[in-house]
Amino acid sequence: METLSNLECFVKSAELASFSEAARQLGLTPAAVSRNVGALEANLGVRLFQRSTRRLYLTEAGERFLESIGPSLDTLQHAIRDAAAGNDEPSGTLKVSLSPTLGLLHVMPHLPAFLQRYPRVVPEWHFDSRPVDLVAEGYDAAIGGGFDLSPGVVARPIGPAHIVPVASPGYLAGRTAPIGPADLAEHDGIVIRSSGSGRIKRWQVRDRTGNEERLLLRETIIVDEPLAMMTAARLGLGIAMLAVADIVEDLAAGTLVRVLPDWYADAGTISLYYPSRTMLPAKTRAFVEFYLERFEAAQTVNRFSAVAGSNE
Repeated sequence: METLSNLECFVKSAELASFSEAARQLGLTPAAVSRNVGALEANLGVRLFQRSTRRLYLTEAGERFLESIGPSLDTLQHAIRDAAAGNDEPSGTLKVSLSPTLGLLHVMPHLPAFLQRYPRVVPEWHFDSRPVDLVAEGYDAAIGGGFDLSPGVVARPIGPAHIVPVASPGYLAGRTAPIGPADLAEHDGIVIRSSGSGRIKRWQVRDRTGNEERLLLRETIIVDEPLAMMTAARLGLGIAMLAVADIVEDLAAGTLVRVLPDWYADAGTISLYYPSRTMLPAKTRAFVEFYLERFEAAQTVNRFSAVAGSNE
């Protein structure tokens, strides 16, 4: 298979009828151009030029070959330049999977600044509660928790996935405040049914000293989406187990309050995932670096924690 250099040397020499002029325009030595054209002739098994002391003349075979190449060489050169430029300037469609609430609250607000910095990137964002298969489903990145780290997938931690029982002040008004996890069984519970297993999600909670207990909420309202749980809790319909990351603004504003401030469930880590550390497309590298910088500035490691910062 011919190299691009051999073809470029042939076409430029044919246009200028001179190895020396072709070499000058290509930034090569005349000997290198002659050698590349000679290699092309040897590979094709035909003579492409008749050589004289003054100039080059295309043979009949050379004329046919030049005509057959036509615009293909320009197309190939443009494709190579575009691909090389794509390694430097982030561009193209950026397919990202985002946990719905986390994505809307903590990722989407930074999108205007991201697009201002990288205007050639086209976000294609999928808000999905399930962990996707980045490689099989063609995602450039994902933000959430519970992803399987298949070979080649990189996880960059953003903060803990701590789950806490919360309710609205309106729901708690006039009710006896629970003292321990067992007391929640006496309250209205907003629970979630897993779309995968079809089971109601149960939680093992712990306190700051390491004690653990099974938490059982009464199944007063059943939904299949954390955002629906959050909405129901805001409406005063009961107690719900929600991720601190999803309700950090509610906790700060007082629209939701922690029912058992010393107790929480640990669901692992919220991370930014991408398929590989090597040969990372510029658009993906830009997304990863931009959002890790934003998450660090927002101190999400502390803000998403049930035992640190403002949630103590």
